[in-house]
Parts: sequence; structure tokens; C-alpha cells
Amino acid sequence: MPRKALLHAAVALATVLCTASLPAETIAQKTTGMHHVDGYFPLDYDAKAGKLYLTIDRFNTDFLYLDQLPYGLGQNDIGLDRGQLGEGRVVRFERFGPKILLVRPNQTARSSATDAAERAAVTQSFAESVLWGFKVEAEDGKKVLIDATDFFLRDAHGVAEQLRLTKQGTYKLDATRSALTEDNTKNFPLNTEVEAILTFTTDEPVPHNLITEVTPDAHSITVREHQSLIALPEPGYQPRAFDPRAGYFPVSYRDYTSPLGSPIDVHLISRHRLQKKDPSAAISDPVKPLIYYVDHGAPEPIRTALVEGARWWNQAFEAAGFRNAFRVEVLPEGADPMDIRYNMIQWVHRSTRGWSYGASVVDPRTGEIIKGQVTLGSLRGRQDYLIAESLLSPYVEGKPIPSAMQEMVLSRIRQLAAHEVGHTLGLAHNFAASSFPQGASVMDYPHPYITLDANNQIDLSHAYATGIGEWDKVAIRYGYSQFPASSEARDLNAILAEAQSKGLYFITDEDARPLGSAHPHAHLWDNGADPADELDRILKIRATALNNFSANAIRPGAPMATLEDTLVPLYLLHRYQTEAAAKEIGGLDYRYALRGDDQLTTAIISPEQQRHALHSVISTLDPAMLTLPESLLKNLPPRPPAYPRTRESFPANTGLAFDPVAAADSAADLTLALLFEPSRTARLIEYHAREANSPSLDELIDATLVATWKAPRQSGLALAVQQSVETETLEHLLALGANTTTSAEVRAIVRARAAKLGADLASSTEPNRIAAAARIDEFLKHPETFKPAPPIEAPPGMPIGNDEIQ
Repeated sequence: MPRKALLHAAVALATVLCTASLPAETIAQKTTGMHHVDGYFPLDYDAKAGKLYLTIDRFNTDFLYLDQLPYGLGQNDIGLDRGQLGEGRVVRFERFGPKILLVRPNQTARSSATDAAERAAVTQSFAESVLWGFKVEAEDGKKVLIDATDFFLRDAHGVAEQLRLTKQGTYKLDATRSALTEDNTKNFPLNTEVEAILTFTTDEPVPHNLITEVTPDAHSITVREHQSLIALPEPGYQPRAFDPRAGYFPVSYRDYTSPLGSPIDVHLISRHRLQKKDPSAAISDPVKPLIYYVDHGAPEPIRTALVEGARWWNQAFEAAGFRNAFRVEVLPEGADPMDIRYNMIQWVHRSTRGWSYGASVVDPRTGEIIKGQVTLGSLRGRQDYLIAESLLSPYVEGKPIPSAMQEMVLSRIRQLAAHEVGHTLGLAHNFAASSFPQGASVMDYPHPYITLDANNQIDLSHAYATGIGEWDKVAIRYGYSQFPASSEARDLNAILAEAQSKGLYFITDEDARPLGSAHPHAHLWDNGADPADELDRILKIRATALNNFSANAIRPGAPMATLEDTLVPLYLLHRYQTEAAAKEIGGLDYRYALRGDDQLTTAIISPEQQRHALHSVISTLDPAMLTLPESLLKNLPPRPPAYPRTRESFPANTGLAFDPVAAADSAADLTLALLFEPSRTARLIEYHAREANSPSLDELIDATLVATWKAPRQSGLALAVQQSVETETLEHLLALGANTTTSAEVRAIVRARAAKLGADLASSTEPNRIAAAARIDEFLKHPETFKPAPPIEAPPGMPIGNDEIQ
């Protein structure tokens, strides 16, 4: 038989085989008696068999696939919270005979070419991912029915992997204890939502792990996972270029066919689609406003505070030329928060206080935000109330409870709502904002601004700012103002240039979170243009509040041991301002400067500022500041039944009894970790070499030793605190010298200074000094095997859990 005839015969046979394998039933016949839910992708549920069928009426059409966790674990450290969004992925259904594949195209490699061959070259150069395969169960013309049961019953959110990564044990999905749920499996015009109850089991749960705190039986963890199929936005959205100075989250990809001389990496900002009804008007109503809805689960007066705080953003949109563009309402009766058309602010409960989140469903192709979803933790407000109790000691017999405490909490809730909504508008943290003379930003992390009134009493009336900040208006103007295409780049640059001229700029997480970061104004939970000045001020506030602190800090009838819970945030009130001031030591001021924008590029912090900061930071090691009075210690008994010690308690080396020395040691550890941070010490050496009057590493070590080992001897409990802080200082110094990841010059200087200190201590008869000399000798003989003693860690200050982007 000729080759051509053979080929035709083979094709005919393949067609017959494929046709024979296709289902004979129509969709209507296959789904008879099933519960039908129309919507974006029609669903049919066979309750008897527990199967869910999905009708596909569009192939090779991109849509968004998203996984969520509607019912969480309630444990921050594990990182599986109610309402948590997974990654949004562009996918499409493709048909291959009797099989339907869910294909995820590669969005990181793209082509802007008009030539089909050039676009194909990019597509064919990088792999795609097939996420799942389905078998055709029935079809009517171009419509195909698939059994999607197994797809929706899988661990799409990666719960088992997260449990493994957080060392909670090896859990596996148990299909016999998992099922689809009809209550939250719904359909809407633009999104299809499917939810499943999933049970993860293990035969060997990790003893005393975090799971036991929040699960009735650690052998079995049951949560709900949710999967969404979402229509991508209609054409018409205009992407906006990312600028590192503007304060937005980027969406990035590579355009492999960009012209030579043009960047291959493309960066766009994330933002909502917002258009003026009258583009020519300076102020116009929007074609469609942005509306956010608050969860009914938030109680009053919290719910009203959430609405009020989130509404602040309308001020920023007015500055961007919009009238009535941003609204916040309580979710109306009959509206479903799962509908992709609703931006949500939801309230979540956990076993420990934790981070709140502002997440978005984003079109990865363009950066357009499809839905904003805010998750606010309920225990954050209680933490602020605890801080207020510690500052005011308010429960005085015969006097009313000060209203200032609740108002402080509500002020913080308003600010927090605005902050997290800001993330869902596309905005990143601006951790430099608290230093701006013109006003802060809700996108910073605020520390309560505490003052003293005319009678030297604590005043909380200015704890948190009200309204949107000047930086926030700049950022929204950059992201949402409308300009003619011909002048957009110039007009956007003008917005940032104007902000720069007013002293407003943007510095974010990577430059603020590390303990050794160099920027003098990029901090979390700080206040003030001069961090060291503010530290000096906050230490006076702390001293006043501690002087007034008493059993009046807890309610009548509360166990006296719980007075320690209230003491913790007051005793460590200075911790984050100390961190802020420490960044001036070996600090480098800089901006995300572009060539030609006339911004500051870099500037080493002046010697005067560095020395002021060094003096202020070292003052937090003073035994007089760290030693608690005997009158207070007499009121701190061991914990009674049902009130155990937790991670929020001070550490103790004294068994059940409160340990004031360990408390002081933990506070000192916070400061010493900053002073002897490896990258900071390396910068001190290099900046001193560049500017001879800048403080050197020798000067920092000298100043620390003068304040500790060489300070006048205290007596009583203050001496015990002093000796403990001395030992902690030595351990941090030797740890720096043994750290092979820091520079050789740092290690050399530390070893030389350690040897000198050891010689000075050699003739002492004090036990801790004899031990210190021996410790130094051990270090000098074998620095390569030296192991620093583990620090006594302070209770957590920030919310507990994953702190990357909140």
C-alpha cells in the first residue's frame, strides 16, 4: 500500500478509536436527577455518589484559578489562617480527544511581538504546566461534562506541606474522611466556587506540638479548602509601569522580544481598575466605584471602627481626582462574600495574637486587582488594651475605668483597617513614613504615641493618627490618577518629584526588617524624625509608667500572677525604638534613586548622630533601668492552676517563681543583638575608614564595656542584674568573634578586645568575673569550635507568626 494511503488509513483508524472512546450520553442524560447550579462553569452535584461534575463551554480561553482556606487552623505559627488566599494562576482547558487538560501557561516568559513566529519562539522555549487531567463524561456540541470530584478533593492549598515545613509532623490526606460541601459550593456570573472538607491524618503526632493547642485530636486535622475558577477581566484595563519610588507591589515578567536597548524585564504595579466618567474633568465621579464590605462577624464597636478606618482612603482618591470613588459598607443581607465582585474585610479568631493581612486576587497578566480581601485578627485589639492597662494602671477602687483605653483600641483598629485595605489597593509598606515631618502613612507600622500631660501623667489621646497620611495620597495619585497616554510617564514622574521636594519618600520591608539594616529612618513600630531623641523620650515615659505600675493594672478578682502579663509590654516598651535608634549606628541614608531624579543616593550618618544613638541605645543596658522594685516583685506570685506560663510570659531560671534577673537579661539581649549585629559592625569598620571621625567598631565595643563590665558596682538585686547583663554582653561579643560569616577584620578586632578584657578580669575574685576570664580563654584558644550560650529570649513584641508582608 502506498505511504499516503497508509497514512490516511492510520488517521481513519485513530478517528474510529477516539470516537469509540467518547461518551454516548448527552450532558442532560448524564446529569438527570443531579442538583444543577448555573454560573461561570455550570456545576452538577450527584449527592448519592458524592460526585461533582463541571460543564466546560469554553476551551483555550484563559481564566484564573485560585485556592483558599476558608476554615483555618487558628494557630499563627503554622500559618494556616481563615480566609487565606493562595496563588492566583492563569489557566485554560484544552481538549485532546477524550481527555481535558487544565493547562497553566508560562506567564513569566512573554512576547510583545506582533509577528506570530516570534511569539511562538518564546512560547516554545519555556515549559508549561498541566495541573490536572479529566476524562470526558458527556458532551453536547461544544459543551463537555467532566467529573471534577478528585480535582476538588485534593490538597490544593498545600496544608500537608505547610504542616511538614512547620515541623508539626507528617500528615496525609484521608479520602475516606473528606467530602465536597454543598453549602459553600456556589456559582456566580464571574466565578465558580467549590469547597471541600479535607481531613489530614497521622499515626504519630509530634508530642506537645502546636497542633495540640487548636485541634481536639492531633491524629486528625480537619479543615476546609476552597477552589475558585474566576473570569479574567474584560479588555480595556491599561497597565501602569512600576516605579521603585512609588510604593506599589510589582507584577513582573520577561519580554523576550523587547527591542535591543530596551529592558527585557517588565514591571507593572498592582491596582484596581478605576476610570473617570469625565476623563477631562479635574474631579469626576468614577464609572464604577470601589466598594469594600465589612464582615458581619466583627462585633460592635469594632465593626464601626473598621468601616470608619477603611473609609479614610476616600481622602486619597479625592487627591487623585475622583469623587465618591471609594466606599465601605457592612455586607448587605443576601450578598455572598464568596462572590468575586465583593471586596471583603473579614474578621478572624486565633489562639494567639497574630498578623492581619491585606491580600488581593490579581490578574497576573496585567497587575489588575480583581478582588481585595482583608483578614483582621481579633486578638490585636486585646493586645492594645493590655498595653493601655500597663500604662495607666486604671483599676482604682471607686474610680471609673478610663474611656481612653477603649478609644485607643478603636483608634488602632481604624488605622489597621486602613493599613490592610491599602495593601489590597496595591500598596506596599512604607517604613520611612513615621519620620516624615508632614505626617505619617497608614502603610507604616505605628507604635502608640504616648505623652505626658501637664501633671506628668500618661496621656493616650494621641496614640494613633487619624486619617490618611500625606504619603498615602502620593501613592494613590501615582497608581490611580488618569493622564493622557502621551504624557503619562512625565506626569507620573512629576508626582514623585513633588513628593520628593516635600521630603516624602518610600522605603520598604527589605530595608527595614533585618536587625542589621542600615537605613536610619526605616523601622517598624517607631516614632519621630530622630530615632535616638524618640528613644530618650520613650524611656522617660517608661520610667513614669513603671513608677505608677501596681496591682491596679489588673481587674479586681484577677489572679495576682496575671500582673506579669500586663507588666511585659510596659517593661519592654522601648524595644522597637531601641531598634530604630540602633540603625543610626553604622547607618547609611539612601533612596531608591533613579538616574537623573536628583534624589539623595547615599550618605553615611553623621558622627554626631551615630554617637548620640550609641549613647541612647547603651542606656537601655543600665541596671537602674532594668531592675524592678521590690514593691512590685512582692506582688508577682507563681502562676495558679488554669493560668499557665506562655510564650507571652517572661523567661525564668527560678522554676515557678518570677525571675526579675531573667527578665532583665531578656531585655538586654534585645539591645546587645543590635549592637553586635555582624553587618552593622562591618559597616562601622568601613565607614570609619572612609570618614575618620565616624565611630569605629573599637569605639562601640569600648562604650558597651564601659557601661557593663567597667561600670561602678551596684548592690542588692541591681548587682545581680548587672552581673547577668555583663555575662550576656560577653556572650554576644564572643559570638560575633566566632561568627565566620562576618568579615575577618571584625573577628580580629573582637578577639583583640576579648583578650584585653580577659587580662583585665584575670585578677578578680568575683565568681562571674573568674568565669568570664575562663570563658574568654576558651574562646581565644579554640574560636573555630566556640559555641555561644543561647540567649534568654524576650516574649514576642510583634504579632506572632509569619511576618513577611502584612
